[in-house]
Amino acid sequence: MSRPSTSFTESRRLPPLPRIVPGLVRVRKRRDVPRVIAWIALAVALVESAGLLYPRARALALSLEETPAARGQRLATSLGCFSCHGPAGVGGTHNPGSEEGEVPAFGEQTQMMYVKDEQDLREYVLDGAPARRREDADYQAKVKAATLRMPSYRNFLSSAEVDDLVAFLRATSGQILPDEALATKGAERAAALGCFACHGPLGAGGVPNPGSFKGYIPGFWGADFDELVHGDNELRQWIAEGGIPRISEHPIGRIFVRRQVIKMPAFAHGHVESPEDIDALMAYVRWIRAGSWRSLARMAAR
Repeated sequence: MSRPSTSFTESRRLPPLPRIVPGLVRVRKRRDVPRVIAWIALAVALVESAGLLYPRARALALSLEETPAARGQRLATSLGCFSCHGPAGVGGTHNPGSEEGEVPAFGEQTQMMYVKDEQDLREYVLDGAPARRREDADYQAKVKAATLRMPSYRNFLSSAEVDDLVAFLRATSGQILPDEALATKGAERAAALGCFACHGPLGAGGVPNPGSFKGYIPGFWGADFDELVHGDNELRQWIAEGGIPRISEHPIGRIFVRRQVIKMPAFAHGHVESPEDIDALMAYVRWIRAGSWRSLARMAAR
C-alpha cells in the first residue's frame, strides 16, 4: 500500500482563485462593518457637539450686544416679577384685600400713579416702597390688608442689577416719548404694530430668536443696529420689506435669514396705512438712536 507523500515540496491543491477572492471580500466586508459604524457614530457625535457648542462659540466669536434694559428684563423674569405684575408687566394679577383689587402694572404709563422719580423706583425695588410711603401709616395699613405685597430685594441684588432693573422699568413705562410730532406718531404706530414685543421695551433688543446669526433680535440702541442699517435707505427697506438685499442675498446671511424662527415683517404690505407711517416709524427709530430719551428716562416720572 502506498503512503501519502509528506514532501514539503509537493504542491498542495488549492481552490481556484475565483472561489477564494469572493470569500476574502466577504470577510473584509464583515470586518469593515464595525469600523464603518464607529465612524458614523463619531460623525453624529461631532455634529451634535457642534450644535451644543455653537451658542458658546458664537458668543466668543461675535460681539453679542446686551443693553441694560435687556439685562433688566431678563433679571425681572428670573426674580419672578411677572408672576405678580403680569406678563410683560401689564398687570392683572388678582390681589384680594388690596385697594385696587389687583397687582398694578409697571407699563402702559401706570408708573406715573405710584412713582414720583427714579429714586422712588429704586426704593420700590430695594425696600418694597419708597421711604415716604413706608413712613405713612395709612399706606402701611393698606399694604397689610393686601394678600400680595411688594417684596424687598435689597439683600438679593447688586447695585449694577438695580441699575439694569431701573433701566428696564423706565424703558417699559410708556412715559418716555419724543417731543417731535412725526417721531411721536412713530411711537404710537410702533406700539400699535407690536414692535416692542420683538425688539424689546423702547427697542432695547435681546429677545431670543433661535436660528438667527447672534441668537437674539437686535435693538435700536447700539452697535448691532449700526451693522444692520447703513443709512436711511436701508432703514426704510427693513421696515417696508422686512429685510435688505445686502443681507438677504449674501451667501452666508441668507442662510440665517431663512432659518431664524422670528422674521421681520414687511410692514408696507398691508400693515401700515400710508407711506407716511413708515416715515413716522423711521423718525421714531432715529430718535431712539440719538439717545436724547436717556435724560427723559430720569425725568419722565417727576
